[in-house]
Amino acid sequence: MNTYGRQPVTFEKGVGVWLYDAHGDAYLDALSGVAVNGLGHAHPKFVATVSAQIGRLIHVSNIYHIAEQARLADKLAEISGMDKVFFCNSGCEANEASIKLARLYGHHKGVENPEIIVMERAFHGRTMATLSATGNRKTQAGFEPLVSGFVRVPYDDLEAVKQVAKRKNNVVAILVEPVQGEGGIHIPADMAAYFQGLRQVCDENGWLLMMDEVQSGIGRTGTWFAFQHTGIIPDVMSLAKGLGSGVPIGACLAKGVAADVFTPGKHGSTFGGNPLAATAGISTLDIITEEKLRENAEAMGNFLNAQFTEAFKGNKAVVNIRNAGLMIGIELDRPCSELVKTALANKLLINVTAEKVIRLLPPLIISQQEAQELVNRLVPIVKTFLDVTSK
Repeated sequence: MNTYGRQPVTFEKGVGVWLYDAHGDAYLDALSGVAVNGLGHAHPKFVATVSAQIGRLIHVSNIYHIAEQARLADKLAEISGMDKVFFCNSGCEANEASIKLARLYGHHKGVENPEIIVMERAFHGRTMATLSATGNRKTQAGFEPLVSGFVRVPYDDLEAVKQVAKRKNNVVAILVEPVQGEGGIHIPADMAAYFQGLRQVCDENGWLLMMDEVQSGIGRTGTWFAFQHTGIIPDVMSLAKGLGSGVPIGACLAKGVAADVFTPGKHGSTFGGNPLAATAGISTLDIITEEKLRENAEAMGNFLNAQFTEAFKGNKAVVNIRNAGLMIGIELDRPCSELVKTALANKLLINVTAEKVIRLLPPLIISQQEAQELVNRLVPIVKTFLDVTSK
C-alpha cells in the first residue's frame, strides 16, 4: 500500500555504519533504521549468534516456557531495576501494553473511567490507542474517533501536571518520553528535576509513571535507559527499536505494584519474545556491554554536537543543536524535508522530523573518524540549503 514516501534507493548489504546499494555505492548511515541498528550492519558476533539460534529454534509460542525469553527478561530486569517483563514485537505494542496495564491498574483501584496524562508533541505509535496518546494532529487526522482517556499537557511543564492533579481524580498514570524523538529531539531543560517532579506527583497521587523509551533506550543516550540520567525509576517502561538490532522485538517492563497487574488471559502476543527475537536481544545487550557502546554513544554524541555547534556558529537560521547521546537534533528556522533527498545524493542517510529538525541517530558503534565524515558531508549541504532558501 502507498503508506511510505520512500527514497529512490535500494540497499543490498551493510557493513558497520555503511550501507551499499545495487551499484556498490556506499552510504553513511546516520539513521540506523530509525534507531534500530545500534550495532550497525552485519555485526559478526550478532550474525553468528542469531544464525545459530535459527538453526536450533525460531518459534514455539508462549503456551510453553521459553528459556531465551527468561534469560533476556533477567538481563533487562538487572540493568533497569524493573521486576517483570512482557514481550511483544514493536514499540507501539509495548506502549499498548503500558496503556492497558494503566487502565487495568485504575479499574483495580475502583476508577471507572481511568485517564492517562500524555504530552504535546509526543509520539507513541500508530495503533488506535497509541495514536490517540500521540500529540500530533497531522498523524491523527482522518482516524477519528480517537480513543478517549487521555489528558494532554505541555512537555517539560511540571506545573501543568500538578494542575491536572488538582482538578481530576480519575487520572491513573503519566505516559512520557524522556527524550521526544519524533517530536524533534526535545529534551527537558533540567531532565533530572522534571522527572523527579513527575515521580513525586505520581507517588503523592498513587499514579503510575510510565516512560516510553522505545527510541531513547538500549544505550542510545549514553546510559542503558534515558531515565537513568534522572535519579528516579519509573513504574512502567516500554522498549523496542534497538533491543533486537533489526529483529522485531518490543518489551513492556514493570516494577512494584505495576508488575503484578497483568494475570493470565489479560494480555498476550503470538510472536512476542520467541527464541529468535529473545536471542537477538540477549546478543545486543552483550555486545553493547563488551564493546562499551553506551560510553561511545555519549562520547560521539557530544563530539557531534560540538562539531555542529562550531560549524553553524553565528548562523541565525540554525535555531538550536541538541543531543542526548546519539539522539541528535539540528533545528532550523524553516521547513527542511528536502534535505533528506539532498543528503541521499551525497551518500548520507538522515531524517527530518517535526518539519524543521534534522534528526541524526547513528549506530552506537560509530567511530570518531566516521562521525567526522558525517559532519563533513552534512554541514555543506545544510549551509547551501540555507543560502539558497534565504534569497
